[in-house]
Amino acid sequence: MSETRMRQASHHRKTGETDVKVAFALDGSGACEIDSGVPFLDHMLHLFAVHGRFDLNVKAIGDTHIDDHHTVEDIGIVLGGCLREALGDKRGIRRYGNAFVPMDETLAQVVIDISNRPHLEYRADYPSRETGRFQTELVHEFLDKLAIEGRIALHVIVHYGHNTHHMIEAVFKALGRALREATSIEPGRTDVPSSKGLL
Repeated sequence: MSETRMRQASHHRKTGETDVKVAFALDGSGACEIDSGVPFLDHMLHLFAVHGRFDLNVKAIGDTHIDDHHTVEDIGIVLGGCLREALGDKRGIRRYGNAFVPMDETLAQVVIDISNRPHLEYRADYPSRETGRFQTELVHEFLDKLAIEGRIALHVIVHYGHNTHHMIEAVFKALGRALREATSIEPGRTDVPSSKGLL
């Protein structure tokens, strides 16, 4: 990776259901400005950015009068695209990341491979179907689209917990920390971290 290349990207996706703009920088400080129209997702993305030390701007307008599904899904799509572009040729990155995050009674783990082979493995059993007005099934939708568009293998495990908010919060914090590790530059490494020479 060139020393002067800024690892950042901005994408815009507009459909008949949503209008989503995302600006994302891997080598940031955790600065973020998020207005998705889905308050719980705003909170989770803020945690993701702060704990990953990513700079993140999200502005979304969606058909939340129906439900939050399209907005959450499309933000995952756009953020994943930004991640893929920001990574560039992936030279010098660590590639793998693993983070355990406790949140009171909860323990969540996220493991990432920047593999160019998208996959989500998701193990979470939430006690309730909603936290506030946010449907917990949308966490899967967001992570699935992030993995597909970011072209990463993403494994998410909530080992235990009984408070749904805490469980999802721990997932997003662990996501930030694991992605930070996986995308960080390994000192002295200038090649692509694969025996194939390509990711």
